[in-house]
Amino acid sequence: MGRLVCIILLIWALPVAAQQKANQLFGSMRAASPHLPSAVGTYAKGCGAGLVQLPETGPTWQAMRLSRNRNWGHPDMIGFIARLSLTARQQGWAGLYIGDISQPRGGPMTSGHSSHQIGLDADIWMLPPTRLNLTRAERENISSINVRSADQRSVNSNWTQAHYNILKAAASDPAVDRIFVTPPVKIEMCKTARRADRDWLQKIRPLYGHNTHFHVRLKCPAGSAGCQTQRPTVAELSNGGDGCDESLQWWVTTYLNPPKTPAKPAPPKRGPRDYTMADLPRECARVLAGR
Repeated sequence: MGRLVCIILLIWALPVAAQQKANQLFGSMRAASPHLPSAVGTYAKGCGAGLVQLPETGPTWQAMRLSRNRNWGHPDMIGFIARLSLTARQQGWAGLYIGDISQPRGGPMTSGHSSHQIGLDADIWMLPPTRLNLTRAERENISSINVRSADQRSVNSNWTQAHYNILKAAASDPAVDRIFVTPPVKIEMCKTARRADRDWLQKIRPLYGHNTHFHVRLKCPAGSAGCQTQRPTVAELSNGGDGCDESLQWWVTTYLNPPKTPAKPAPPKRGPRDYTMADLPRECARVLAGR
């Protein structure tokens, strides 16, 4: 481990092009760091100290795709999953199927997500579990369900009242910052929510790519001084309302049929899989080294 510490300290002095990619370093970690739990940096540029592994099978959940080793999170996230899975049981589901949370020490991933780096993001499947005794092989091969219609403008018959109730419970949890769902889900929830009980809807945020799962993001927890709150906040995005104004329709109109105007090629953008340790908060070097 001493050699790893030296390597990590040395990389700060190297030119960016010469540094090993951070996702390779964090992706190779198999266990959490021996620190007090703390989220470090931002959701898409940071790491997680002292993360906790979500048990592969709990009384009301199962972690999926175990081969990825991404069922690690801040204790606040593990507690949230336990709470929400009890709500799912009350809605007639066996519990919840949990997708990716974070790697053992967080950080950029070798594939998939840009976020999920600090132990405060989790993907929860739309598939209602009927049993919680799936084998490891079944968890690798089973797929979730799609709740979006083929034309991407509305929900389909897979969407149920139970989905609505579970998402409402998640958004009503004070630990939650925002929840990403496919835009038709947000539109449907805006239609069916009661007039006198809608404040929680501001946390439900439309974003394509979330039609088979919903993505929960927690607020920075106490004791995580290096955690940076996402800006703008949900309240700022929706001006303190429920996010059900006319702009919501943009997701099923202009977004799906953008104006056909010539676009200048965008310059290549560096993303999480390009990051080196120099791009991350300095604390992440200690998290990676376990010191």
